[in-house]
Amino acid sequence: MQLHELKSNGKNKEKTRVGRGGKRGTYSGRGQKGQKSRSGRRIRPAERDLIQRLPKLRGFRNKSLFEKPTVVDIADIEKKVNNNLINREVLLSAGLIRKSAKKIKILGVSESKKPFEIEGLEISNKLKEKIISAGGSIK
Repeated sequence: MQLHELKSNGKNKEKTRVGRGGKRGTYSGRGQKGQKSRSGRRIRPAERDLIQRLPKLRGFRNKSLFEKPTVVDIADIEKKVNNNLINREVLLSAGLIRKSAKKIKILGVSESKKPFEIEGLEISNKLKEKIISAGGSIK
């Protein structure tokens, strides 16, 4: 079999070439100007435009009106702090909070039997009861 003996099965139909003069006039049914009259035109899908209108970072991004405190558990304080006085400087030196922490709250999730003296920190109500019953004080 040679190249000139090959026959097509009729599926390779050529596209009609529009916009080159002919019996339909100079514009050949495409109209005058605009995207649809140009060669190589491709209309983008509507989803692409919708995606581009959305902001880059998605999700719920409203900032809260008040800053949430840095939470420290009393059990962690018992492990890392030797003295009974607890304030911001003691927690910083023990590495329990960061320097940038503005509000600090101590929670009494676990049991504590030491009589702590707490100065200038927020405390949960359960921990207040535990510290007072152990003989500590809150300033």
